[in-house]
Amino acid sequence: QVQLVESGGGLVQAGGSLRLSCAASGRLFGNYAMGWFRQAPGKEREFVAAISASGATTYYAGSVKGRFTVSRDNTKSTMYLQMNSLKPEDTAVYYCAASSYFNFQSDEYHFWGQGTQVTISS
Repeated sequence: QVQLVESGGGLVQAGGSLRLSCAASGRLFGNYAMGWFRQAPGKEREFVAAISASGATTYYAGSVKGRFTVSRDNTKSTMYLQMNSLKPEDTAVYYCAASSYFNFQSDEYHFWGQGTQVTISS
């Protein structure tokens, strides 16, 4: 079991940056692959980025590749999402999640945070 808490969301102008954090409690954070997902109003939840348990492998949705960077510090049981060159279409609630293996399918992530709101103004 792992508990996840996101932070770092907020309101920024287009072109700006934000850094989200996902703090985990519970055992064996380093055993889990982690992912970021987001859900905009009226839309389905979508994959954003994933990172393997060791942090050696990452994968991004095409819409954020080159702008977002996912990383983790297993000594701090924390995952990060650095978001640069933000666009209004990045506005959503961002969730972090944990999975037993590296993937980008939301159904395969069994532990979820409560989400943090990111709003990008034009």
